[in-house]
Amino acid sequence: MMIKNTADCFSPSKIAGLTLKNRIIRAGCFEGMCQNGQVTDKLIEHHRQVAEGGVAMTTVAYCSVSEDGRAFEHELWMRKEILPDLIRLTASVHAEGASASIQLGHCGFFTNKKVIGKQPMGASAKWCTFCMSYSREMTVHDIEEKTDDFIRAAELAKEAGFNAVELHAGHGYLLSQFLSPWTNKRKDKFGGSLENRLRFPMMVIEGVKKAVGSDFPVLVKMNQLDGMSGGISITEALKIAKEFEKAGADALIPSAGFTSKVPFLMLRGNLPVKEMSENQPSLLNRIGLKLFGRFMVPEHPYEPLFLFEGAKRIKEAVNIPVIYIGGADSLAGIQKLMDTGFEFVQVGRATIQDPDFVKKLQSGELTESPCDHCNRCVAAMDAGGVYCVSNEVGFM
Repeated sequence: MMIKNTADCFSPSKIAGLTLKNRIIRAGCFEGMCQNGQVTDKLIEHHRQVAEGGVAMTTVAYCSVSEDGRAFEHELWMRKEILPDLIRLTASVHAEGASASIQLGHCGFFTNKKVIGKQPMGASAKWCTFCMSYSREMTVHDIEEKTDDFIRAAELAKEAGFNAVELHAGHGYLLSQFLSPWTNKRKDKFGGSLENRLRFPMMVIEGVKKAVGSDFPVLVKMNQLDGMSGGISITEALKIAKEFEKAGADALIPSAGFTSKVPFLMLRGNLPVKEMSENQPSLLNRIGLKLFGRFMVPEHPYEPLFLFEGAKRIKEAVNIPVIYIGGADSLAGIQKLMDTGFEFVQVGRATIQDPDFVKKLQSGELTESPCDHCNRCVAAMDAGGVYCVSNEVGFM
């Protein structure tokens, strides 16, 4: 049944100097399609299809700002050599009438030693069960070097034709590791008080914003809560959001969860242990995940708009756009967000299940995504592609 759409989520709006044709942005969803750290034709076609499907902007995820910031061999890392292929990607998105953003980050202490060929580094020395390695504490020189890497990566992204950058300061990535007391045990000016823990992320945001200019949007993904004892809570997140605004962030994306500790807090839904174990590269990892996966990775039930309350508090604390993420998979849910004052929403799995999701919402063909949150698409990414098992859509 065709349903008339009256929602204002399909009206244009701006972030900094960028006008987006509607309010729906494809979230950064780990694609697993950058083998050897390269841009592949599969990656380009995936984002072209999502752009064709009606989103205002698609986000290329996860691009490390340097070669030493990757947890997987099939993660992108920014350098001049890949600019021609990135230009092909942004051109294909622009040809479909959408904008393109790229998510810039660094894995920090859960970087994979086998991938980068040296010991991982993080806010503090810490054992990581996720990658089975022990990180060293970053020196002040390391912090300055990584700040420069973030700035350089953003400049290259702009040169490649991206319309925005998304700095990853959530989910337990490097900037998040400095913010969180769970990972930051430092005794110098980068540890201890929240003011000190903010210092490195603020250096990055300020440096990137200065480099790309006032009209070029700098989005910052952050945590409204880490999700484990000793991590960031909503109380500190409100303060962090205000400081990020002062540093020059043009929009905030308040998410939740820690990749190396509570990864499914940011997703919710089923934990596909069987599929995840089958796609692990080593026999030891396959056996370990199959036997102990449900003990190592907590499962969190899915519900629509599962991060709404915390995101609303953050929206009320700042004067810049807050982009909602977390269970926005229906027209009614997106309309509720618009009515609450969120100017944009990020959508992930619904566009994996159907790249035409936004187009179908706008036409009235759909009112909600048929995605059942089985999360087998997450397991598929470990096998080197984005694929909806239930709908047989995607790339492998």
